[in-house]
Amino acid sequence: MDESEDHDSEPKEYDGRSWAATEETRSTTSIHVTALDGLVNVNSLFTIAVFVGLSLTSPGQRSLEGRAACDAGTDVVRNLLVFEVVSFSFFLFSSLVAQGLKLAINLLNSNDVDEAFRAHINARVLRLGMLASAVGSVMGCLFLLLSMVDVIQIRLGLLSCGSISAGRAVAALVTLVSTALVVYISTVLYAFTH
Repeated sequence: MDESEDHDSEPKEYDGRSWAATEETRSTTSIHVTALDGLVNVNSLFTIAVFVGLSLTSPGQRSLEGRAACDAGTDVVRNLLVFEVVSFSFFLFSSLVAQGLKLAINLLNSNDVDEAFRAHINARVLRLGMLASAVGSVMGCLFLLLSMVDVIQIRLGLLSCGSISAGRAVAALVTLVSTALVVYISTVLYAFTH
């Protein structure tokens, strides 16, 4: 056995840490980047929903209920606009935080071309940034939910006038979105506590 083979069998050191420790860092950094990519992609889809909601409504629009008492007034349209803007702001905040974290990880990775997936980033900053991004997405979803309730009232009739189709649509929307948000929040909390 020559000297080079003996050298290869020893654990490699990198900045005082073993090669196995850098493998763990490499895989977790890659997982964080993948999670941030997913968050940005979902926020992009929700942002599209914001603009679709805005394009489907206009002041003075008649509802499909057919009764003038069920037509939404300017206050509902105003609320819709406010909720859509706030929702967009939260999604933009969430996406920018996630993109900033991805940029930091990628720039730190570029310092060492031999270790493409390993980055030395403060774990606390990374966790807080990911949590802030998740909170931004949840808040964006809540305001998007409120705006969609207003879209339903504008198109199908006010809930206060007893529109059955509007009531069913709102009930389905609130039930499904609330359930999804509970699952999402539970998953995020579980990931951050374990």
